[in-house]
Amino acid sequence: MTWKIDEEEKLLCRKCLDKALEQGASAIRITLNKCLMNELAVLNGYLDKVSQSGDRALTLNVFADGKYGTFSINRLDWKELEPFIVKAIETVKMLAPDECRKLPDPSRTIKNAVRGDELGLYDPAFSDFTPEKRLETALNLSSFEKMKEAAHGYSLISEEIVWCDSNYNNYIIDSNGLECMQTETAFEASMEITIQDEDGCKYSGYGWNASTHLADLETASIAETALRRAVAQIHPVQLESGSYNMVVENEVAAKLLNPVLAALNGYSLQQQNSFLTDSEGKQIFSEGFTLMDVSAEAGKNGARLFDSEGVAYPSSPVIEKGKVCRYFINTYISGKMGILPTVEDCARPKIMPYLPATAEKAEKGSVENISLKDILELCKNGIFVTGFNGGNSDPVTGDFSYGVEGFKIEEGRIGAPVRGMVITGNLITLWKQLLAAGSDWRPCMNKQIPSLAFKDVDFSA
Repeated sequence: MTWKIDEEEKLLCRKCLDKALEQGASAIRITLNKCLMNELAVLNGYLDKVSQSGDRALTLNVFADGKYGTFSINRLDWKELEPFIVKAIETVKMLAPDECRKLPDPSRTIKNAVRGDELGLYDPAFSDFTPEKRLETALNLSSFEKMKEAAHGYSLISEEIVWCDSNYNNYIIDSNGLECMQTETAFEASMEITIQDEDGCKYSGYGWNASTHLADLETASIAETALRRAVAQIHPVQLESGSYNMVVENEVAAKLLNPVLAALNGYSLQQQNSFLTDSEGKQIFSEGFTLMDVSAEAGKNGARLFDSEGVAYPSSPVIEKGKVCRYFINTYISGKMGILPTVEDCARPKIMPYLPATAEKAEKGSVENISLKDILELCKNGIFVTGFNGGNSDPVTGDFSYGVEGFKIEEGRIGAPVRGMVITGNLITLWKQLLAAGSDWRPCMNKQIPSLAFKDVDFSA
């Protein structure tokens, strides 16, 4: 079964748009979202949970008499939609004026995303993926009995598998002539394994993978990865507080980038809630830090051609060699701040590789593959962070404090496990101390963040 948006639903959206203009809206944007998601869990080799959820919502962004309002409904019957639209327009006309509320200029909106499959993110196999096939696929991932027999120095407590597949659709039209659509599928398998050592201490490890196309989903290594991660944590050591080189695994490195992206967001800047206020065009970070916006990269997880206003995503740097190139500014914030609009976010950020030894080759466009092994050897000694355990960052100052777990780095190799440590510092300072960025991005992740290395990070026990 598929939930792709059909021609009848598109005509209904057009009818809603025409009705809103007839009722006095000066401009309007109509957005229709549809999503079908299937999920099941297998616990210790047996089916534990099955769920299916379907969601369909039509959203009206109404502009009338210099005023603005947003309204949403999930009942797409014209007998209910017609009075809903009439009341929505009446409500907007009672609100206070806001001259900054406008549709984006048509010159900025996407022109080549009408079919929805332009990025190649939809897999027709989704329609034929029956509940029986879904269950068989999940059960085949289980290695519980086999892993119990192979356990040495620990006992296997549990193995939980979660399978999820989904079909997401987004359709937008507006009164300035915009029409765009995106249709995508996603298939994801994950596993968490919990073990217990001879002292009764429990440790958990995970493995996962995802793809937009079922045939491209690699699942053979998930169990092995989850078990390896769990076993590697046995007998952790306690390190002294101090300043260490820090390598952050690609699986979790987005934790350190997310506050930077949030600080570049127009709403944060306009509210003076950003540690990157007045940073555009300035050298703020290490020259090794280059962040590209690759939102429109075809066939890739998380790819997008347009934002929620229908504005086309560019392929351009957000941060280049440490210099902030642009903020994320939608039409409304553009008017509030009196600056040019860009896009509302960075749907698929990608940190580019950097290693001092290859900097010259990088300039010539011939960067060699930079692996985790290369980065560990560069750092020689320090701490390899593989997980974050709570903590927070201050959006105004950039100061942070995060609980971490991972491993010692000894002479460029991963050593004993480390737990119960906290890193503190400031995000601007941290990114100024960037030592290296790998080329080991995981294709299954929306944020293409590789393994990262930083020098002189404060760790406390």
